[in-house]
Amino acid sequence: MSEQTEKPDHTGEVVVVTGMTGAGRSTAAKELEDLGFYVVDNLPPSLLRQVVSLVDESRGTSQPVAVVVDVRSGAFFDSLQANLAHHEVGRRTTLLFLDAADEVLVRRQEAARRPHPLQGSGRLIEGLRRERTVLADLRADADLVIDTSDLNVHQLTDRISEFFGTPDTMRLKVTVISFGFKYGIPIDADFVADMRFLPNPFWIPGLRGRTGRAEEVSDYVLGQDGAREFVDAYVELLRGVVAGYLREGKRFMSVAIGCTGGKHRSVAMTEEISRQLREAGYDVMPVHRDLGRE
Repeated sequence: MSEQTEKPDHTGEVVVVTGMTGAGRSTAAKELEDLGFYVVDNLPPSLLRQVVSLVDESRGTSQPVAVVVDVRSGAFFDSLQANLAHHEVGRRTTLLFLDAADEVLVRRQEAARRPHPLQGSGRLIEGLRRERTVLADLRADADLVIDTSDLNVHQLTDRISEFFGTPDTMRLKVTVISFGFKYGIPIDADFVADMRFLPNPFWIPGLRGRTGRAEEVSDYVLGQDGAREFVDAYVELLRGVVAGYLREGKRFMSVAIGCTGGKHRSVAMTEEISRQLREAGYDVMPVHRDLGRE
């Protein structure tokens, strides 16, 4: 993904996503959602102003919105063009049109084993030709046209993030979860680390009733042989993984840190790993799943 020295501000923007069936509308919508847009799929264009008004009331006018409009909307397209042409949405709007060569669209539709919505009893290519006719004016009016003929899913998400991402939304979101092995490993964890190689503060009378958030417990855990070395090495490993995730267009990572009960060692290590990642510039949220279960 190419880097830009200054990313545009998409606060309060409305992005209308349309285009040919099989060109990647669903992929674009998912990426916009990951970028913080409020996404509405298959919206009749005549309801666009109402949806924006509802978002204004419930989430505020700064919430960016993306709506996906496809050929199933039929005659509603005239109202969409009128709304956009006369700025009746009440916000800055961008019309994104996704396109691809007919032979590519045929191949994708056949792979999905789904008929084209305008195919009827005819051939798939006939449905695509009808769709091109219906969408011709919208394509001509589009602010941004992306030809996805030679793009895979990851490359298309990269293009969407280039145009609609901001420095904040492009940052990787890291969740560091402490847990107790006796309650099970978090099913959504991308990485799992076991802190049971460290002495358990549970057996220290003055620490047993406290948690890994307490300074005394944290000092005890991090003061054990190998603890600091583990944290430093693990954070360095995660930083390398973060770089790879961003290259692949992934912006969410879950790291699970476990001990026996999820009260002392895993909590202290989760807090320390989160602190170091935050200092390195990552968006980090520590979560203590099993704290208080004992």
